[in-house]
Amino acid sequence: MQLHYRGARRDDAPAIIDFQQAMARETEEVELDRETVTRGVHAVFDDPSRGRYFVADGDGRVVASLLITYEWSDWRNGVVWWIQSVYVRPESRGRGVYAGLYAHVKQSADASVRGIRLYVDRRNTPAQEVYRRLGMNGEHYLVFEWMK
Repeated sequence: MQLHYRGARRDDAPAIIDFQQAMARETEEVELDRETVTRGVHAVFDDPSRGRYFVADGDGRVVASLLITYEWSDWRNGVVWWIQSVYVRPESRGRGVYAGLYAHVKQSADASVRGIRLYVDRRNTPAQEVYRRLGMNGEHYLVFEWMK
């Protein structure tokens, strides 16, 4: 399958919504409310300051997606991109799809982007190995959170 990496379009939203629900089930055993996820995905397309989706498509369908959100870094006087909501269809895993998507994201980063970060569930060791192979490291920070 020949893959094409690109910024997502609004007509990719149904696939992205499906991916978010599948990812929550697979990684955290959580069932997300579809209407909430639908509004959340459309909110990104409605207001690009919230983030930007990237996708990999092949054979006429989206096979992977991720979301970039933005963090201002006063230390670096620039923006750090956070990768979130990564999903690759199960039948496309292990074929370098995420590596290609990540490379496309890196190439899309302009001079104001000072780095790219992501967080990963501690139990998701296969994803951690992929991130390490791509030159990312998880040794610098721990993420603490309060979620409502």
